[in-house]
Amino acid sequence: MAVSVEEVSSSVVREYLSRKGLKRTIACMDEEHPRTEASINNRSHLRQVLNMEGLYRKNKAVSSPLKTLLEIIVKYHIEGFKNDKITCSESDAVWSARTVSSIANSAAATPAVMSDVKAEVDTTAFVVSKHNKLRSAVGEVSPSQPIYTSLLPETDRLSSQNQTGFWAHDLEDEKGQTLMASLQDKESFMKREPEKKTSITESTQRSRTNRIRRGMMAGPIASTPQESNKKRQYRKVEVCQPLLRKEEESRQFEDGLLTTAVHQKSSESSQTEIGPADCVRRQQELWSAPDRKQRENSFEKVKQDTQMTTKLKSLIRPNVADLDVSEMVLDDIDDDDLREFSKVSFQRTAEEHRYAGRPMDQHAAMELKAVLLGSSLNCFSVEWRNQGFTFSETHDLRYGIVQRKGGPCGVLASIQAFVLKKLLFENTETSNTSLQLRPSNTTRRKCFVLAAAEVLWRAGEEKKAIIAINSGRNHFTPTGHYKSEGVLEKITCFTVNNLKDTQLLLEQHIDQFETGLLGCILLTISAVLSRSIEKVRDDMDVPTTTLIGAHGYCTQELVNLLLCGRAVSNVFDNDVELDSGNGNITLLKGVKGHCDVGLLSLFEHYNICKVGAYLKTPRYPIWVVCSESHFSVLFGLQRELLTNQDKGLEFDLYYYDGLANQQEEIRLTVSVGRSALSCQDADTDLIPPLEHCIRTRWKDASVNWNDTEPIL
Repeated sequence: MAVSVEEVSSSVVREYLSRKGLKRTIACMDEEHPRTEASINNRSHLRQVLNMEGLYRKNKAVSSPLKTLLEIIVKYHIEGFKNDKITCSESDAVWSARTVSSIANSAAATPAVMSDVKAEVDTTAFVVSKHNKLRSAVGEVSPSQPIYTSLLPETDRLSSQNQTGFWAHDLEDEKGQTLMASLQDKESFMKREPEKKTSITESTQRSRTNRIRRGMMAGPIASTPQESNKKRQYRKVEVCQPLLRKEEESRQFEDGLLTTAVHQKSSESSQTEIGPADCVRRQQELWSAPDRKQRENSFEKVKQDTQMTTKLKSLIRPNVADLDVSEMVLDDIDDDDLREFSKVSFQRTAEEHRYAGRPMDQHAAMELKAVLLGSSLNCFSVEWRNQGFTFSETHDLRYGIVQRKGGPCGVLASIQAFVLKKLLFENTETSNTSLQLRPSNTTRRKCFVLAAAEVLWRAGEEKKAIIAINSGRNHFTPTGHYKSEGVLEKITCFTVNNLKDTQLLLEQHIDQFETGLLGCILLTISAVLSRSIEKVRDDMDVPTTTLIGAHGYCTQELVNLLLCGRAVSNVFDNDVELDSGNGNITLLKGVKGHCDVGLLSLFEHYNICKVGAYLKTPRYPIWVVCSESHFSVLFGLQRELLTNQDKGLEFDLYYYDGLANQQEEIRLTVSVGRSALSCQDADTDLIPPLEHCIRTRWKDASVNWNDTEPIL
C-alpha cells in the first residue's frame, strides 16, 4: 500500500503535539481530522517512512538533542548541510572508466572483441544506471545529470540523455569504432596519472561516508560480526536480470552472469560499494573456464546466492500496510527493540483481524440509549463516564475494585464478585488465602479478564459474546432525535464465538476497561449487546424499564443480567403467575437455576421482596449485597459453609465496599444458633443494615465485627 503524503504529514504533526504534551490540541485535531488505517502507528516506523534514520541518529549524538521529528527536519533544512550537495559522479565515473579499461586490456583490440566489450559495458551501465535511478527517486542523484555518459562520445551521450540515463545499444561499425577510440583515450589518461590513485581512493571513501550519512548506505561500519548483525540495514537495489537459457550464445550468457554478479555484490554488503575489480575478476574467471559446463555451474551458484539474499531482504523489511494502527502511540524506541516491537505489533494485528468488527450506527445507538437511559435524548452521568475497573492499592484490599462516585455500584459489585470467584476458587497459582487476597498486578488483571469474559459469555447464552471497544473517532454524525455526547458514536463492536476468543480480545483491550474513563460503560454495553436488546426487553416484566434508573443507580434488571445472564426484574426462583382478574394472567419472571455468585437484599428484611434459594445459596460463598440502594460484596473462604446446616456453625465473612473509601480489611465472625436471644433484645435501630442482610440467609445469626467499626 502506497504511503499517503497527507497521512504521513498528519502523523508528523501528531508526533510533535504528543512530544510537546499538547493533549487538547491533539484531541481537537483527532476530531477535525480523524485518524485512518493509513496513519503511522509508531515513531520508529514514522522515521523509516521519512527516510531520516541517519538524521535521527545524528540528533541523538549531540549534547542537547531535539525531541520531535518535525524539529529535526526543520533544523536540517535551516542549516542546509553542505555534504548533501556532494554527488557520487566522480567516484562512479572513475569506477566505470577502470572497468572498461580493464576489459579492453584483457583482450585483443579487434572489432569482434570490441563488440563484446561494448556489450559488457552496456550491461554494466544498465545495472548502474538502474541503481542511480532508484537513488535519484529519493533526491540523492540529479536525473538531469547522468553520471556515466562521460564515457561515451557526444552522439551516444545525447542519445543517453534522451533516454533518461540509459545507454542506447547500437551495433553499427561506426559506433563501435568511435567507442574503441573513446576507451583508448580513457586508458591513456589513466596511465598518465598513476599518482592520483591514492586521491581517487580517498574520494571514493568520502563518497561512501556521505552516502552512509544520507541513508543511501544505511548502517554504520561494524567493528565486530556481532555488531554488524545487530545494526545492519539492507538497501534495496533493483536489478533487471536478463533471461538466460542454456541454448543461448556464449556472449549473452556471460552478460547475464556479469549482471547477476553485480546484483549479488550489492545485496551482500551494505558497508562497501560494488567495485569494478570484482566484476572484471569474475568475468576473467568465466573466460578462463575450461568448458561451458563449469561456467554454468558457477552461474547456478550465483543465482542461488542471489535468491537467498532476496529472501533475506524480504524478511527484514516489513510491509507498511501490515502496521498496527488501532492506537496512535508515538513512542521513542531504541533500534535494538525494533524487531521485538514489530513481532508484538504484527501478532496483535493478526489476532484482531480474526474478529468481526462493526462500527456503531445511529439506529443501534438510539436503541441502546433507550434501554439503558430511557430515551435517546438522555446522556450518561459524569459518575458513569469517569468509572473504570481500577483496583485498590491498599495492602489488605488489593483484590478490591475502587468506585469513585455513586451510581454504577451494581456493575462494579457484580464484576467484583466474579473476580473473587476467579481469585479464591479458580486460581491455581497459590492455595495460601493470605496471598490470594493480596494478588499481584498481573494476577488480579488476569482474574478481571476471566471474570468479564464469563459474564459476557453467559449473557450471550454461551453461544457468542459482543465486546464494545472505544475506537477513538466518530463513526456517524448524529442527526434528528438523538443527543450526542461522544460515547456511543466512537464504539466498535467485536463479535466472538467462543469463550477463549472473548478472553483474548478483552486482554488485548484491557486498558480501556481497567484504566479507561469509559470502562464501566463499555462493559455494560457489551453485556446488553451480548444478550441482545430484544431479549433484554423480553426478560423484563415491563419492557419500558431501564437498566440505569434515577440518579444513575443500577436497577435490579442490570444486576441480574450480570449475575445470571438474564435481565429479569425479580430475585425469586423461577417465574410466578398472578391473576389480574377478568381472566388475565400477569407473568413475573424470576431467576432460573443456581448461580455461581448470589445476592442478599435488605428489602427482604423489610418484606418488600423475597430472594429465592437460587441466589441465597449460590455455587460459591460470594454474595452481592443490596443495602440502602447501594451494592457491595460479602464473601467467605470456605465453600463448606453453604452446605453445613449445624446450629453451632461459626465462620468468617469478609466485606468489601469500593465506595466507602475502605482502608482496612473488614472480617465478620458469624455464629449461627448461639446468640439469638441477645439479638432480639438489642435495639434494632442500632443494628447495622449489613447484619440484617446476613440474617436473611442465616436466621438469628450473631455477627462479631472483630474490633472494626460497624457500618451503619
